Amino acid sequence: MKFSSWIAAAAAAASAAAFAAPLMVRAQPAAPDGAALFNARCKACHEPPVGRAPARASLAVLPPAQIVEVLTSGVMAPMAAGLSAGDKRAIAGYLTAGAAGGPQAPAGPQVAATPARRGGFRPLPANIGVDLMCADAAPPIRATGSDWTSVGVDADSRRFQRDPGLTSAEAPRLKLKWAYAMVGGGMPTVVGEWLFVTNRNGKFYALDAKKGCVRWLVEGVASRTTPMIVKSAISPSGWATFVGERNRTVRAFDARTGKEIWRSAPLEANPVAGITGTPVVSGGQLFVPMSSGEEGAATQAGYPCCSFRGSLSALDLKTGQIQWKTYMIDEPLHPTRKTAAGTQLQGPAGGAIWSAPTADAKRGLVYVATGDSYTEVPTAGADAIVAVEMATGKVRWRRQVTPGDNFIMGCNGAARGANCPNPIGPDYDFGASPILFNLSGGRQVLLSGQKSGAVYGMDPDTGKLLWSTKVGSGSALGGIEWGMAADDKRLYVANADTINLFDEVMRAEGKPPVEGENGPAKPGLYGLDPATGRILWAAPAPVAPCRYAGDRSRDYAGGRCIRALSAAPSVIPGVVFAGATDGWLRAYDAATGKIVWQTSTTARTYDTLNRIKAQPGGSIDGLGPAVAGGMVYVMSGFNGASRTGGNGVNVLLAYSVDGA
Repeated sequence: MKFSSWIAAAAAAASAAAFAAPLMVRAQPAAPDGAALFNARCKACHEPPVGRAPARASLAVLPPAQIVEVLTSGVMAPMAAGLSAGDKRAIAGYLTAGAAGGPQAPAGPQVAATPARRGGFRPLPANIGVDLMCADAAPPIRATGSDWTSVGVDADSRRFQRDPGLTSAEAPRLKLKWAYAMVGGGMPTVVGEWLFVTNRNGKFYALDAKKGCVRWLVEGVASRTTPMIVKSAISPSGWATFVGERNRTVRAFDARTGKEIWRSAPLEANPVAGITGTPVVSGGQLFVPMSSGEEGAATQAGYPCCSFRGSLSALDLKTGQIQWKTYMIDEPLHPTRKTAAGTQLQGPAGGAIWSAPTADAKRGLVYVATGDSYTEVPTAGADAIVAVEMATGKVRWRRQVTPGDNFIMGCNGAARGANCPNPIGPDYDFGASPILFNLSGGRQVLLSGQKSGAVYGMDPDTGKLLWSTKVGSGSALGGIEWGMAADDKRLYVANADTINLFDEVMRAEGKPPVEGENGPAKPGLYGLDPATGRILWAAPAPVAPCRYAGDRSRDYAGGRCIRALSAAPSVIPGVVFAGATDGWLRAYDAATGKIVWQTSTTARTYDTLNRIKAQPGGSIDGLGPAVAGGMVYVMSGFNGASRTGGNGVNVLLAYSVDGA
């Protein structure tokens, strides 16, 4: 019997039975209460936001299907244990009902589906806008000397653009050329006339770098990594791009068409794992770091904390097949103690790799920086710089700088959950990629920055500590959060001291500190001598006005401007570009630290190319600006930092000399 016939017969039988039997009214089960479920399972971390957790305002603008996916198979799956599919849909519906993450877009044609898409279109929230294709034919991808093809620009992760297409004298003349609104957008990469950027809402764009129109768009690529672009024979066009996804897989695409080339198997089975650091290509290998949301999942009293271990995987560039996988924690996992409720805890765990690896082809090494430990079980793999052999995955050396940094969310200040390690550490992860720097006489030094506010210089051959310098007081949100930059003379360090700034505001209002005592705030940009660590100059972050439009989480800092330099800076000859969480983007004289140009991305709203009217800006956080072809690109409104100006919907801003 065909399915349609079976349905018809069943309907007829049901109808006959209804007339033959007394009328009965069956009570319908009560619909899940999304508000009650959110309050019970999610509110403690998201309203107000705790640690790295996004605020409810940021969640409100996400597509409901994405929230369900994260609760089902993403980093929040442990928090949603025991919930039905209907419960998860109810939470998503509650969060997104009446979302006010951005203005409504007028009607207009959407971009046509490309062959790279799978599963068709998902209806898009109106506040994401209308993606419009470029009217002209797509040009070929042609490399120039002014490209920004990876998160660190070069294999050394220096974020130094030698040929930016604009001079230091022209930097004060930068003006906005175009703006594009997107949910959860990250740092772009640029090759010739092409710009590539991912979004946490699952949209992977190729835009025209000069005009901002859409060349192609692939949906269903939920990612916060920066696409790496390489010239490669694995792609029909000769150019390939690689993206790490939230679901622990990597996908390769033809950079000119958006067609998928290959998709890896999941690189980690642990459901709390995810990819935040950009995968990096060296030779015929792709190196993929693995991070984790277990610090948040462990706040649930019944969660068997903790088992995640950060790892680095090497994939074959041609096929995406795994060549080797190395865990950062190599001590055996074993049961530890039981909680008062009888939950068996375990360890050691942690050592997430939050940032992109740094490839050293000369030595055949890949350097990674690891995060904190999640349990009190000792491990040498947390808060460490680790050198891994490219060919084998064997650890050549490891240098731990903060032993005993045991931390999960919800253990700050007076709060002590059932799974909190004892003792509690300060949460001083490494979130920035190591930088390989050339010194005089052919020597090199490996530079790294930690959330403690400390900068380290190490011997890249042995890991021996050569020097250390403290530029900030440090806190769970930095210190040095997402990166540093270096030209041929100096190391440029962006220091956040974010929670220290929160504490200043709380004290001024007669309230206790946010997460315990963290020391005085020293936000700003610092110039260091890479050979010795000596501070050459310091440029404190100015106190400046801002407007955190769309940010509902005003519990912290009273909605005030937080001037933390959390984003990674970028450098061109003579000028350093750095953004702050108060939404200001500034250009600093590289020799002195003097501000030569600045603009507030929150002082105005933007009419974007994808038909959003009056889109607000917000905090500048994450991986900072990209400079290519005479343009400076920056994402304003980072939705992962809603305590400091995230508004859920970001806006990609493109600046050029005189706006031309």
